[in-house]
Amino acid sequence: PGGGLGRGESMENFILSLNVVLPLFLIMAVGYLLRRIGLLDDAVLPKLNSLVFKAFLPMMLFNNIYHSDLESMMNPKLILTAVVSILVIFGVLCLVIPRIEKDGPRRGAMVQGIFRSNYIIFGVPIVSGVFGEQGLGVVSILSAFAIPLFNVLSVVALEIFSHGTVNKNRIVKGIVTNPLIIASLLGVVFLLAGIPIPTPVEEALADMSAIATPLGLVSLGGFFKFADTKRYLKQLIIVVAGRLVVCPAIFLPVFVSMGFRGVDLMALATMMGAPIAVSSFIMAQQQGADADLAGQAVVYTALFSIFTMFLIIFGLKQLALI
Repeated sequence: PGGGLGRGESMENFILSLNVVLPLFLIMAVGYLLRRIGLLDDAVLPKLNSLVFKAFLPMMLFNNIYHSDLESMMNPKLILTAVVSILVIFGVLCLVIPRIEKDGPRRGAMVQGIFRSNYIIFGVPIVSGVFGEQGLGVVSILSAFAIPLFNVLSVVALEIFSHGTVNKNRIVKGIVTNPLIIASLLGVVFLLAGIPIPTPVEEALADMSAIATPLGLVSLGGFFKFADTKRYLKQLIIVVAGRLVVCPAIFLPVFVSMGFRGVDLMALATMMGAPIAVSSFIMAQQQGADADLAGQAVVYTALFSIFTMFLIIFGLKQLALI
């Protein structure tokens, strides 16, 4: 009556939302427990994370793009919306964060933390959890544009705020040697050119790609440490709220008003609501930003994103937008 959702449908949406985000939390919890019992430690975790970042994530990104529907790639409105929204957030942060934080290395970590989402690790399981295999193509195509943009802007932000000047050679090197950017470009080239991959190689690539998300989440859970919370309390509140609450709250209504629905809206929502990329911690270390703050921001956005992403999925389902 009245056209509203029935209690049964609301419960179905609740269970679906829970089923999408709870496995992510459980896999991260495994990583945390492995660290607590000594199977993962400070010597192993950076190597594990580097392995995910340099090998398994690029394989997954290439594989997903290569197997995408070419027609879904030709959605200029979706791609342009994603790119422009990232650029807008980045531009606003470069103006606002220096007014809030005086320390240069912390500024870089905060800017990167708010605008850069862990889209590839969280986007694939969340969108495929809601829409099945059909969602992978949209996520992967957006990844081909969003991931390189995230990396390029991160290099720029960390250079500007950590060193006070822009080292063009370092920026160019950071872009052309980034494995995620290389994998994205190769995936697009192979897809557009129709280059065939031998079946044994394709099967091996698929198996290796399947490792990326769970291993990345285990690695993320292993990084969970809460020792420096008080030291960075102000900065962490700003970053966590900005990444998980402010960005989705501002941009989701915009996306809806632009007519995005279904898998396209879910892909954009995940891009806006996912926690900070683990690789942001590595990049902060490499480029002289406040790596401790970057690491804590990764931990807390990952932890709280389980609740905020649940609310986003549940809310969009309740409103029949996805």
